[in-house]
Amino acid sequence: MDSASVLKFFQEITCIPRESGHEEKITEYLQQFAAQRGLACKTDKTGNVVISKPASKGKENVPALVLQAHQDMVCEKNANFEFDFNTQPIPYEIENGWMVAKNTTLGADDGIGIAACLALLDSDLPMGKLECLFTISEETGMDGAFALEPGFFEAKTLINLDSEDEGQLFVGCAGGIDTTATIELEREALRKGYKTLKLRVYGAQGGHSGDDINKGRANALKELVRFLFTELQYDFQLLSLDGGNKPNAICREAEAIIAVPADEAEEMQADVKAFSDLLAAEYAVSDPDVRAECAPCECKTRPIAEGDAANVIATLLACPHGVEKMSADIPGLVETSTNLAAVHIEGDVLKVITSQRSSVVSELHAMAERVEAAFFLGSFDVEHHGEYPGWKPNLQSHVLEVSRKSYVKLFGHEPEVKAIHAGLECGLFLEKFPDLDMISFGPTLRGVHAPGEKLELASLDKFVAHLNDVVLNFE
Repeated sequence: MDSASVLKFFQEITCIPRESGHEEKITEYLQQFAAQRGLACKTDKTGNVVISKPASKGKENVPALVLQAHQDMVCEKNANFEFDFNTQPIPYEIENGWMVAKNTTLGADDGIGIAACLALLDSDLPMGKLECLFTISEETGMDGAFALEPGFFEAKTLINLDSEDEGQLFVGCAGGIDTTATIELEREALRKGYKTLKLRVYGAQGGHSGDDINKGRANALKELVRFLFTELQYDFQLLSLDGGNKPNAICREAEAIIAVPADEAEEMQADVKAFSDLLAAEYAVSDPDVRAECAPCECKTRPIAEGDAANVIATLLACPHGVEKMSADIPGLVETSTNLAAVHIEGDVLKVITSQRSSVVSELHAMAERVEAAFFLGSFDVEHHGEYPGWKPNLQSHVLEVSRKSYVKLFGHEPEVKAIHAGLECGLFLEKFPDLDMISFGPTLRGVHAPGEKLELASLDKFVAHLNDVVLNFE
């Protein structure tokens, strides 16, 4: 296996629809891959796939390894970019040593993990028995990992290929929970002589709500309701509010349609321009392209009743977002955070999507309750769902020591051994397979869960060399 073979498989994967919850095509691709090579393959009722390759001659006594990646990807695109993830291949470019999708997510999270598994299965390298596990719907609730049944794979050592910083070996991760709030809205008539305007906050980087939550990036929804709350002292009506998408992505774009007296429309546009300048100054370093704009628009939706609109705006502004606590044990590790991810209105029901993460179970629940309390004060209905466990580090891990020694041998210096604030499926695996020894590593990815996601090709070379060496010399 080499980087070229991994990239070849990844390029094929970029042409296959695989949004979370719709992995049928990638599942079929994996099954066909195994059938074409005469490899054992089984698929469970959930859609998880495991492909097995027997040990090479002379390697029959080597302990089996299971390599693991998830089939799905986060499908995000820029609002002004026409693209259909269900029918079109992901457009990417090779630029300055990076493989990048400028207007969509690239899907290297975790398509590059899938590709590495396939390249190893396709190779003639001498190795012990290899099982490659491909789970479904990791990004939206780890459905595949939750549904794994005993005996689906046999190996006692697992290498997760869903990490995003080459040179770092991960041995722990945060647990998480999603919190959804809904409220039914009253509507009222559009006031006579009012003009409708679309307000928009855009250009934010967004990113992964675990890996990027501590980077000071703008949350477009949070900034939009910040502006609207300030403007509540003026006489406007709120017709619609929309922003964000996935629970595990920081909101990059948000918009509201409001109505103002026609003779105050220009003043409102000037206020938005001033707010845009303020955002540019506040985020000049951490998120330099975030802006706000305002333009006339047509909208036939009836306005939200004044009291309901004020309640929604205030509640969303009060809802916490960002880092709650840093770890006292591991320098630089976020321990607890929350992400105000999205808001949508369907008919007369407004729905808010949030997600919480923590490496401490009690703090995870406390963070979710704090979010619930904010929505309780706004008379929202609140539901917690999709909870998954964290992964407690085991610094005496055998596969950690093998991987560490391999890295030093190949590259001449120690890798970092870390825990990650993002959620990995390893915590669930450990619940179902208590004797499993695990580690996670991968190439360097940036901007995952947001348009502009990119893969560093030099890091891919090192990742492939490292994975090869660990697999070939594992004992």
